[in-house]
Amino acid sequence: MADTITPATTATRATSHVGTSGVTGKTVIDDTVVSKVAGIAAREVNGVHSLGNGAARAIGALRDAIGQRDFGQGVKVEVGEKQVAADIVIVAEYPVSLQQVADGVRAGVARALEQIVGMEVAEVNVTVQDVYIPGDDDDNEDEKKEARVA
Repeated sequence: MADTITPATTATRATSHVGTSGVTGKTVIDDTVVSKVAGIAAREVNGVHSLGNGAARAIGALRDAIGQRDFGQGVKVEVGEKQVAADIVIVAEYPVSLQQVADGVRAGVARALEQIVGMEVAEVNVTVQDVYIPGDDDDNEDEKKEARVA
């Protein structure tokens, strides 16, 4: 019996499968799981500082502070019956080649979605939203400076 993917609801996809043990059943993979897989893969690429636009990163920082990290932050997926498409928003580290980082994200996300989710990847669109410059966002930089007045 071949794998078939059919929409279970608007948020999930179901796969009928005969396992290696010969037992049949239905597997449901939620879209949020697909987003998380893509987000984790994108974060693993050298030169990616973070994912998401400014507002998403601010909310993500709050979630991180309370231990509720959103691995799907900055990722939007469209899951069809047999294919998946992903849109990823990244912040790249300075001075990496933005094209190389985008290509790395595209390849890493496609590989992860094919291997882990088991679906064909139609496209992976990468938007470089910002560039992180080390030292630009250091909070305690003022503490390191010597006082100018007594």
